[in-house]
Amino acid sequence: MFVFLTVVQALVAAALVGVILVQKSEGGGLGVGGGNPSGLMSARGAADFLTRSTAVLAGLFVVLSIILAAMAVDANNGSDIDTSLQRGAAPAATPSAPADPLAGAAGNESGAGTADGSATPAKDDPLSGAAQQ
Repeated sequence: MFVFLTVVQALVAAALVGVILVQKSEGGGLGVGGGNPSGLMSARGAADFLTRSTAVLAGLFVVLSIILAAMAVDANNGSDIDTSLQRGAAPAATPSAPADPLAGAAGNESGAGTADGSATPAKDDPLSGAAQQ
């Protein structure tokens, strides 16, 4: 039922966009029936039809939106948690702390030292500016 109403709402939205785009900005409607105002679809008759159909489609869209929102709240009551993508529990590894947290930056004021704590940059270190030959 939810999918059906969603499809109906999409069709109503497309019809609403179409009806709005067909209208003239001055309210002339389709622009048909120019010379003979007594015809079946005069400019005024087309404008009235498009205005009424816009109002009906907009009201239907709002009602469908409220119904779909109420159905979505009822469907997702929060008690069901989807665990279909949950992975198996991995063994917890204890992180080993370094002996001296400042050892990596000792003697290097820029903080771009090597892994052993010395201040000389690596041969092709992109942070050193230029590769040393």
